[in-house]
Amino acid sequence: MLEGVYLALDKLFGPLVMNAHPLWVVTLSGAILGGFFTLVNHFLIDQEKMKKLQKMSKEFQKEWKAAQQAKDEKKLRKLQQKQMELLKLQNEVMKDSMFKPMLFTMPIFFIFSGWMRRWYVETAIVKSPFNFFLFDWFHRFYHSALPANELGYIGWYILTSMIVGQVLRKLLDSY
Repeated sequence: MLEGVYLALDKLFGPLVMNAHPLWVVTLSGAILGGFFTLVNHFLIDQEKMKKLQKMSKEFQKEWKAAQQAKDEKKLRKLQQKQMELLKLQNEVMKDSMFKPMLFTMPIFFIFSGWMRRWYVETAIVKSPFNFFLFDWFHRFYHSALPANELGYIGWYILTSMIVGQVLRKLLDSY
């Protein structure tokens, strides 16, 4: 089943993959998919609910600190009950914020990474002038033969999409 999807992607993006440098292809892909995934999260997650939860958490932390400094046991017990309610609300919001977007983003990510693997399985996309511990961690995680100063397609894709996602979240004022 995936082979048909990969063939369609080859027809659509094959000329780009064959003619452009891997750095540009993976960077462009990471930027596009990172932006897309961020937009999916932004529109599927109730932003107002998330902001309200963050505000409540900050207020709770202030109250907790003040009660601890004042050594007010009665207030601390009251705050423990409030903390339980806050945790329930956090769990509910986190379930909603993780499940809905993952239904859309995970299949796309797995299809994309599998397709890119066909083109760039052991290709160094970025080379660092020194051994970087994160690169080494990526290589051990993916059982790569690349040295610790080189980063392959999946690592570069993750870094690119994370940066684009963070910038876009700031611009959209998302959580």
